[in-house]
Order: sequence, then structure tokens, then C-alpha cells
Amino acid sequence: KGHLGHMQGAAGGVEAVAAVLTLHNGVVPPTVGCAEVDEDIALDVVTGAPRPLPAAGDLVLSNSFGFGGHNAVLALRRV
Repeated sequence: KGHLGHMQGAAGGVEAVAAVLTLHNGVVPPTVGCAEVDEDIALDVVTGAPRPLPAAGDLVLSNSFGFGGHNAVLALRRV
């Protein structure tokens, strides 16, 4: 949503494409609109510039959370 706005029913498909491109290109895109993360939060957030996918990065998760509790997770692996 940060990159393209809310695409309603297409949001999950676009997120899945972004996850596949992350695997294909070996680069994790930054989180748009997040300049800094509170240091008390133990969370590795990619901010600013893209970051290379770790060498062991052959699996990504694509999470989709919809209205009314319609939730899904795709586990995508490089083959």
C-alpha cells in the first residue's frame, strides 16, 4: 500500500508479485514512509535504500490481511 495505495482485491496479487521479484532480483525493497525505527523494537526493517537478500534467502513470506478477517500467507521459495 505504501508504494501503490490500496488496490482492494488486487492487493494480495501485487504483493505476491513483489515477493517473487524480491527472490528473482535478490534485493529486498525498503519500507516506504519509514525513515527510522524505534531502537527499543527488535525488528529488522529495511529503510532508505534496498538491501541485498541474504545468501540463504531462498524463501519469502507474502502476508495479506483483508477486511472481515480474510487473511492469507504465501510461502514462496526459489527453485
